[in-house]
Amino acid sequence: MKKRIVIIGAGPGGYVAAVHAAHLGAEVTLIEKKAIGGTCLNVGCIPTKVLLHTADLLNTLKSDAKRIGVLVDNVRLDWKALMRRKNLTVSRLGTGTLELVKSNGIEYVEGAARILSPQKVEASGHTFDADAIIIATGSVPDVPDLPGYDLDGVITSDEALSLDQPPASMVVSGGGIIGMEFAAAYAAFGTQVTVVVTSPEVLRNLDTDIALILRKALEKKGVAFQTSCSIPKVEKSNGALKLFLETPEGNQELVTEKLLVAKGRKPYTEGLGLEALGIQTKRGRIVTDKHMQTNVPNVYAIGDCVNDYMLAHVASREGEVAAENIMGNVVEIDYLTTPGAIYTSPEIATVGLMEKEAQERGIAFKVGRFPLASNGKSMITGDTSGVVKVIADEATQKIIGVQMVGGPATDMIAEGALALHFKATPEDLVHTIHAHPTVSESVMEAAANVFAQAIHTPKK
Repeated sequence: MKKRIVIIGAGPGGYVAAVHAAHLGAEVTLIEKKAIGGTCLNVGCIPTKVLLHTADLLNTLKSDAKRIGVLVDNVRLDWKALMRRKNLTVSRLGTGTLELVKSNGIEYVEGAARILSPQKVEASGHTFDADAIIIATGSVPDVPDLPGYDLDGVITSDEALSLDQPPASMVVSGGGIIGMEFAAAYAAFGTQVTVVVTSPEVLRNLDTDIALILRKALEKKGVAFQTSCSIPKVEKSNGALKLFLETPEGNQELVTEKLLVAKGRKPYTEGLGLEALGIQTKRGRIVTDKHMQTNVPNVYAIGDCVNDYMLAHVASREGEVAAENIMGNVVEIDYLTTPGAIYTSPEIATVGLMEKEAQERGIAFKVGRFPLASNGKSMITGDTSGVVKVIADEATQKIIGVQMVGGPATDMIAEGALALHFKATPEDLVHTIHAHPTVSESVMEAAANVFAQAIHTPKK
């Protein structure tokens, strides 16, 4: 008899879990109360990258076209056309995802779900029996409960994707990935952008040298930064927003058209009935084991409602792990090879440990660096401000971290993830022939520089 699995949420965690479970022979019902694809497809990964792609092209045409031998006059943004392209991309991917789900024999139900018991889920006026349940309800923007944060003009990343036109000015509150990506995009669209962060530096989870490369690049494009600063209050002022800032130099005021609150996201589990079931949570997140199972047998949870990563690719892998365990295979989630990607210009990508994390853990390590300024393909494209870092454990010689800035870093990081997965050494990367000329040669050269042996690094 087939196992029946009910999955709540059809984002990159939920629909991947559904398809994988169907491949393994389960009878699957997938329930979604908004749009298939979740945050990632509709108001996250996909639409933001559409904006960032256009922003990158604009920057190239405005500042770099003449250098590469292209003469372009009157370069300007067609905002309405960009919005149409964004919406069309989202629509096409949504249609394709729904067709994918249905082609695998999965029952797709539109409506809000409530868990009645570990064996029953209610949605859209029907009750669905289940041998196992997977909760994949995602997250929502986290907006502080502070004076004025409910005013018109105070927006989240959701609204920033669908404005009527680029604002003349925007303050971005938050220096994480979401804040940096929107700052980069809107600066290219002609908005005067100021980034306000409470920490001394942006992207505080990264090593400082990596974060500074991006900050300097954005400053060259007109983005201003105010660090160690908070915005405890917002007021309306002559049709604009007046922000009250607390800074190390004292209180200040800043007037802007839009305030983008990019302070992170919080799990969304409203209305599921977790409390009645006794499902354990911690700081709003559902607690699971390495098999993605909650403290209630046969109830699993994946994605943004579970962990701090809040990445689509993590949710997808967790969905596969949950499906495997429900179907009788013992599989554990491994976050070691989780890549992080920031789609600014320059791009940033990381996997494994940062230098500061290795130091905090007391690991003796060596670092190999290779600047993109010494890479042939980067010289061709003009994207030479970045660097590749390979971090290796001195005792085991295994690679424990890879960081990249510049070039197609978000695509290249897969090599670093693979190296960590197979417990590779820097020599393994060095002995792998890389095509020339490619930016990926910089990974090989950085690995060689763990031992100060990169071919294209001058001897000191």
